[in-house]
Amino acid sequence: MTSRHLRNLGLVCSGLVAGVMLSVGISAMAQKNSAPLPLDDLRQFSNVFSAIKSNYVEDVTDQDLIRSAISGMLTDLDPHSAYLDEDAFKEMRTSTQGEFGGLGIEIGSEDGFVKVISPIEDTPAERAGIQAGDLIIKVDDTSTKGMSLTEAVKMMRGPIKTPITLTVLRQGQDQPVVVELIRDTIKVRSVRSKMLPDDIGYVRVAQFQERTGTDLVRHLREIGEKEAPKGLILDLRNDPGGLLSGAIGVSAAFLEPDMLVVSTDGRIPDSRHKYLANPVDYARGEPDYLKDMPEWVKTVPMVVLVNAGSASASEIVAGALQDHDRATIMGNQTFGKGSVQVILPVSQDTAIKLTTSRYFTPNGRSIQAKGIEPDIYVTDTRQGNLFTIAREADLQRHLSNGQAQEEKAKPSGFRHGAKPASDNVPTELPKPFRFGEDGDFQLEQAVNFLQGKDVDPGPGDPQVAASKD
Repeated sequence: MTSRHLRNLGLVCSGLVAGVMLSVGISAMAQKNSAPLPLDDLRQFSNVFSAIKSNYVEDVTDQDLIRSAISGMLTDLDPHSAYLDEDAFKEMRTSTQGEFGGLGIEIGSEDGFVKVISPIEDTPAERAGIQAGDLIIKVDDTSTKGMSLTEAVKMMRGPIKTPITLTVLRQGQDQPVVVELIRDTIKVRSVRSKMLPDDIGYVRVAQFQERTGTDLVRHLREIGEKEAPKGLILDLRNDPGGLLSGAIGVSAAFLEPDMLVVSTDGRIPDSRHKYLANPVDYARGEPDYLKDMPEWVKTVPMVVLVNAGSASASEIVAGALQDHDRATIMGNQTFGKGSVQVILPVSQDTAIKLTTSRYFTPNGRSIQAKGIEPDIYVTDTRQGNLFTIAREADLQRHLSNGQAQEEKAKPSGFRHGAKPASDNVPTELPKPFRFGEDGDFQLEQAVNFLQGKDVDPGPGDPQVAASKD
């Protein structure tokens, strides 16, 4: 791996699978935090190891047993600590580059099955109608029950132009839905933008990658090429995260220099850090891509759109802009992935991902298992909520918030805090839509807010319905 790749992998905060990564040696970490080895327990482990080797019905290699033991130790800690074998380590490095082969699906797990967190825009999955919240119960003829996410990714990826069939359970459908797809090269378009009516700019960040900050600057300059917009909408819905440096750079684009973006705190000194709107933290030795940012970007009225699929890096940006009163956060409560993982290489091709600390917003709020609450709640669609994604607080063995009461996902059709009443339930299943296009109800309400019009929060008990002063 080149030094550039190591630098780019330095800090990642992906929503559900990869957290924040710090390339350090496992031996160095162990030496810093050395403690007496539990010899009696290690003898017990040795006895179990020997018993399996001697008595298991089939031959098992020492390597397989050791890998399984390492994986088991990490899996039982929390949902984000994991052992990364050769394939998983390679997959993690590939996903930060923004181009790979497959279907274009961000996945998690629920009830032992693979769950779609979000289809990636303009990919085979999105074009075939795969929706956030779909449970993938079969890949071709193989059941996914009990399948690890790594195994599921292996099965869904493959040579481009090859067919694959997914069988999914979808809310509101009595029978499983069979979807046929053709694998393709997936090029994740991190940033896209356009001008909306009434001189309102729209920028969507789908994932935080190496070039997200640079691409954001280019899009903002194009939006204000003729005249500075009257308002700006930053869309972070269903953005599962990505590189932490990208999140800091996006935040820094709208904040004054050296403002606090996010901090981390854990048990050991190395896990405590404050990240500022400073090129040291977002450019990381590369040229400062924000130096030519138009002046209007720092002051333009802003709305940030978030939902249950906004996780990790997205939550960092939303929390920073909210705490500094730089933007109005609108939509639904975010996922709540606020823990930090370090990547500790075990060998040249394998590593462990270990949770070491929590993220905190500039005002000191823990994001973990809580998420970011919007200033104005608005349902996903005019009929109700569409994305019924289990949040961090719903995951087994999740790390606690450490500060506040945790918020689990609310039933479909209810906004956060709404009481389950008959008038909360959508009369018909909300139809899927594409973010930023016609039929995007939350975007319509963001435009209303920036235009000084009333905001429609959607069906259910009123939360924070507001109009711009």
